[in-house]
Amino acid sequence: MTQDQQPRRSRRPKNQGPRLRKQPQMRRVQSAHAVRLPRVAQTEVPKTARHRRRRNRRQATTLPLQGLKGIIFSARWLSLGLLLFTILALYLAATDEHFYLTTIPVTGTVSIPPAEIVAASGLGGAHVFSADPNEAAARIAELPGVVSSKVTLAWPNQVEIEIIEDTPIAVWQEGGQQFWITKRSELIPARTPAIGLLTIEYEVPPTPSADSASTDEAAVTEETAVSPHAAVGFVPEDVLSGALQLRQLRPNIDKLFYRPASGLSYQDGRGWRAFFGTGTDMNQKLAVYETIVADLQARQIQPAYISVSNQEKPYYKAQ
Repeated sequence: MTQDQQPRRSRRPKNQGPRLRKQPQMRRVQSAHAVRLPRVAQTEVPKTARHRRRRNRRQATTLPLQGLKGIIFSARWLSLGLLLFTILALYLAATDEHFYLTTIPVTGTVSIPPAEIVAASGLGGAHVFSADPNEAAARIAELPGVVSSKVTLAWPNQVEIEIIEDTPIAVWQEGGQQFWITKRSELIPARTPAIGLLTIEYEVPPTPSADSASTDEAAVTEETAVSPHAAVGFVPEDVLSGALQLRQLRPNIDKLFYRPASGLSYQDGRGWRAFFGTGTDMNQKLAVYETIVADLQARQIQPAYISVSNQEKPYYKAQ
């Protein structure tokens, strides 16, 4: 050991006490002894440990799946999937022809063409989601001659229209056009020729002669020409009831004429016009009328017309 490497000894000051004994230098020793444990067989592993080991292995494999399930089945993803499904369903419903009303059967029609009923309903070619059966039935009921209507709608494109028509009881002829008279005295366009029904013609009044002095002929001057369309929406009740009663008493009468001033009349086959007015007293008027006809024939007088509109004051005009 060189001089430089020799440990330096501290010099004790002379004024200090007795010298202390040098302590030996301490060294840190790390030692470990391995103890060999006895080998335990696999069959001797406790059940709890084996269950724990299996559970740990299972958890290690299921953690990724659980995370994936958590993402898929989250509220946000479920809402998005439901939205996409709804959009797809609406698209298919809007484009698929099976959801459109293409075949519409109509029942209960007698004279109104089914095509006219379907056109009035507005259901032809409509989508099932936009069809309103109540609104369609209301539009059909507005057609002339329809008493009631019913529209039945079923999924996906089944629809049926059922109507009840008003039965005509007479024909109203005016200005070259014919209208049906319903039981409610309404006038509706005649769609088919009426066979066997009484015809009431609203005739254009003739211009009276200057020497005409009768009440009926004077009233005729106040009448106007007939319009090509029906002048009234319905026939007065006394006019319709009088015409039907007159037809019942005289079944050979198939046509009557009507003027507001003189009422109902018909052309007698013996060569003159007979005026009967209105009302339901046609039985008494016919009795008075036949009495006048018998008297004129006995006196060999050919009348131009006979009026019993007022049965208490009948009159006639000779040719």
